Amino acid sequence: MPYLNSLNINTEKQNPYPYNVSAIKYAKELDLSNKINFIIGDNGTGKSTLLETIAFRLQLPHMDGAEYSKKAFSAAVQLSAHLELKFKIARTRGFFFRAEDFGDYLNSINRVDLHSHLNSLKGEVPDAIIEEMKENSNGQIAHMRKNYGQELTTFSHGEAYLKIIQDKVTKPGIYLLDEPEAALSPARQLALIYQIVEHLENNMSQFIIATHSPIIMSIPNATIFEVTEEGMSEAALEDTEHYRITKGFLNNPELYLRHLIKKEE
Repeated sequence: MPYLNSLNINTEKQNPYPYNVSAIKYAKELDLSNKINFIIGDNGTGKSTLLETIAFRLQLPHMDGAEYSKKAFSAAVQLSAHLELKFKIARTRGFFFRAEDFGDYLNSINRVDLHSHLNSLKGEVPDAIIEEMKENSNGQIAHMRKNYGQELTTFSHGEAYLKIIQDKVTKPGIYLLDEPEAALSPARQLALIYQIVEHLENNMSQFIIATHSPIIMSIPNATIFEVTEEGMSEAALEDTEHYRITKGFLNNPELYLRHLIKKEE
C-alpha cells in the first residue's frame, strides 16, 4: 500500500533555481499510487532536488544524521511551501538514502537538533507545515537513534550501503533512494532489487527512487517518470533513453567508440 497517492508542485514560478529545473517545473499531479516509483532523467534535470523536497517535507531521517540545514537543503526549503502531497497513510515512517551521505552517518547522528532548525524557518514556510514536520521528526529521529548502531568501517562502500538499507528497511514505511547505483556494482544492484522486492512482499511500504541505472529501474511493475527538458511523463522501461543507450552500447560498443579507436590508431 502506498503512503503517497500524488504529488504536485503548485507554483507558476519558473525562475530562478530551483524553479527552473525540469523535475520541479513539470511535477504536476504526479500519480505516486504505485509501491515503486522511479524518477529518471539526465544530469541536471532536478531529480535529487525533487526527492530532497519530499524528504524535507516528511522530515525523513537521512544517512548522515544531520538536520535539514538551510545551506544543504535550501532548494527544499523554498519548494516545501509549494509542495502538495496527498496521502493514503498520513503518518509516515521511513528513510532518505543518498549514497554520498552514509560516511558521516554514525558520527553525526547525535548532533540532530531538528526543532530548533525548523523554528528558524518561520516566515519562509507556513506555520502549519512547520508543525507537521515537527511531528514527523519526533518519531523519525527517536526511531533512528534507538534502532541503528551497526559498525560499518569494516565494509566496502557498496557493502556498507547495502547493509544500511538492510538494517533500515525492515518495517512498513516510505523510502526515498537518490541514485543508489553510485555505490553499487551491477551485482550489488541486483542484490538491492532483491531486498526491495522481498521487503514489499512482507510489508506495506513505498519506494521513490531517482536513478540512472537501467538495472535498478527494471524492477517489475514499477512506475517510471522520465524527466526531459520538455516535460515529465510515465514511460515503459524499454522506451527510456537510459535503457536505449545502454542496450545500444552493449550490443555494439564499436559503433559508439569508433572515433576514439581511430584516434588511438
